[in-house]
Amino acid sequence: MTTTLIDGIGLLYTGDPEREEIPCAALVVEDGLVAWTGPAAEAPDADVRVDAGGRAVIPGFVDSHAHLVFAGDRTAEFQARMSGEAYTGGGIRTTVAATRRASEAELATRARALVGEMLAQGTTTVEIKSGYGLSVEHERRSLEIAAGLTDETTFLGAHVVPADMDADSYVRLVAGEMLEACAPYAKWVDVFCERGAFDGDQTREILTAGRKAGLGVRVHANQLTEGPGVRLACELGAASADHCTHLSAADVDALASSGTVATLLPGAEFSTRSPYPDARRLIDAGATVALATDCNPGSSFTSSMAFCVALAVREMRMTPLEAIRAATYGGARALRRTDVGWLRRGARADLVVLDAPSYVHLAYRPGVPLVHQVFHRGLLLEEDIQNHPADVVL
Repeated sequence: MTTTLIDGIGLLYTGDPEREEIPCAALVVEDGLVAWTGPAAEAPDADVRVDAGGRAVIPGFVDSHAHLVFAGDRTAEFQARMSGEAYTGGGIRTTVAATRRASEAELATRARALVGEMLAQGTTTVEIKSGYGLSVEHERRSLEIAAGLTDETTFLGAHVVPADMDADSYVRLVAGEMLEACAPYAKWVDVFCERGAFDGDQTREILTAGRKAGLGVRVHANQLTEGPGVRLACELGAASADHCTHLSAADVDALASSGTVATLLPGAEFSTRSPYPDARRLIDAGATVALATDCNPGSSFTSSMAFCVALAVREMRMTPLEAIRAATYGGARALRRTDVGWLRRGARADLVVLDAPSYVHLAYRPGVPLVHQVFHRGLLLEEDIQNHPADVVL
């Protein structure tokens, strides 16, 4: 069994609440796991040495909300928004039509390319949702593709109601035949609980059915308006309520007093010119906050967690420490994972060497490619990972 010592670390951000930051640090990897962290002067011997050259090391990003299985392009919709049109979520059906027309091979190729983009930018764990099929067969194949890319797959048949069905009939389909077909490929169930999508009663029916089928619960909640999504997520013990843009005092209290993580998606607000969530309000209330990209072709076509960190600091009143914590440890909490999102002994050795002396540079130098090296399960990934992610499951 080979051990690898990474030393010469200028600043190690571990994500471990017991010791988040270690200056002049080192880290030992053994059998794909973190075996030791601490000051470089105290590092044990190892078989292989990697010199970080004074660079910062952070856990791999945990992107807990992404929509990567799709076809088509919504450039025209984006251009219209930038010309003053409001975002309503209606463009989802455009992607549904393109996704249904695409072959399984085309969908898999595009999704894998996006995973490669994420890896190159330091994301080592990603959740992937369905939601652009909206029929039994198309949702099933989307999840089967996603399951080849990640362990974190989410059934989002309840994204919107397809144009050829009424809402009540579609809810019955999602909670019945569609769920039965998709559950073998999914770990989670999610619903877009929002005006123009699914109301509180419909959301409850679908999530309850998903939970009975053995799936964990997540909710798209309070993105466009205040509504029942956040409090329903907390009531049902959801792992996360995602978006959380429009919150009442009762919503904030519910998140702060529950185990439900508030997952914030600033890429969506950036791409739709919408108000940003008030992360400061949530953090000060004691809620656990995660950051994710919401990578999708309509409202947030970014695969960069670093970009979302910069937005969180600049637009959502988070400190750089709070933002990096939310993009790693917070994302792991949103997936109820203890093996990723931090670099403590026994955790998976997913880590990123930044071409910078501190994680603060992710917000300080927005838009600059600062990822020097990516380790996934203890292995240094090849430089051309964007084109060769075939053997990597995040």
